[in-house]
Amino acid sequence: MRKTLFPRVRPRRLRLNETIRDLVSETSINKSKLIQPLFVSGTLKKKEGIITMPGQYLYSQDDLLSEIDELTNLGINTIALFPNIDSDLKDQSGTEALKEDNLICKTVRKIKDRFPKLVVITDVALDPYTSSGHDGVILNGKVDNDQTLEALIKMSVNLASSGADILAPSDMMDGRIGKIRDSLEVNNFKDTILLSYAAKYASNFYGPFRDAVGSKQIDGISKKTYQMDSKNLKEAHKETLLDISEGADIIMVKPAMPYLDVINDLHQEINVPIFAYQVSGEYSMLKMGIDKKIFDHNVIPETLISLFRAGSSSVITYFARWTAENYDNIS
Repeated sequence: MRKTLFPRVRPRRLRLNETIRDLVSETSINKSKLIQPLFVSGTLKKKEGIITMPGQYLYSQDDLLSEIDELTNLGINTIALFPNIDSDLKDQSGTEALKEDNLICKTVRKIKDRFPKLVVITDVALDPYTSSGHDGVILNGKVDNDQTLEALIKMSVNLASSGADILAPSDMMDGRIGKIRDSLEVNNFKDTILLSYAAKYASNFYGPFRDAVGSKQIDGISKKTYQMDSKNLKEAHKETLLDISEGADIIMVKPAMPYLDVINDLHQEINVPIFAYQVSGEYSMLKMGIDKKIFDHNVIPETLISLFRAGSSSVITYFARWTAENYDNIS
């Protein structure tokens, strides 16, 4: 007859109170590992709420600096910056993205002048700048990979020159990490970090973000032709290993919660940091549930813990500010 370990072994001893639970916890939330995404407008004089993302804002440039000041005082020292430009500046090729004095380049310079120690992540993709809402240049009825690469190279050098610390290509064009890395080296931006959206899935969770940057698609071309198929896991390994070989310093999995298995699987196999992006749809789903009192705010740290437990080094989340303000008081 098999001898039972109970009562000598009682796992509940290590759950007696919060202090003991914290002492033995395997995973914790550190606000230094939280990244706040921020949206900046080229036309607004005052910040406006984003209807599909309650509690998030499209900032004027002045309000953006004020928000960053508050974030840094809370201990959030990294932001991810996204533009919302006037529709008159958009065209089929996203040429506004290639200008050295465009909204993001000017904004990054202002931010780094006032907050030199802040780490600024800038997106590298054409979707906020194209009239089609796509991440690349459209030729002959499709998003052309190689033509888009030339635009991303120019965009990346401009952003690095403006002072961006981390460039985050989110476009999912083949070969873009190698091309961008080579161009950064040639232009003496050898210390600029590349955060590759290596495993960016064609997801239904991106809708509110597209409202925020004004990049809703207006044609019949599907982003599934360049973003990853949600049914695939092994493909994430392929994309990730390719990007690392081309010079990516960090890789991203996006979205986050529906792809915990991808984060964990990559965590077991690769030797570079993995970031997760808790995207706009994930945020809005949780926030609206909280606002309707379907569940409490304690779901926020629970979801973040799940991302760190799976293997994320850091998390881009719209809850970064809230967590810095409230986490110590949430049970």
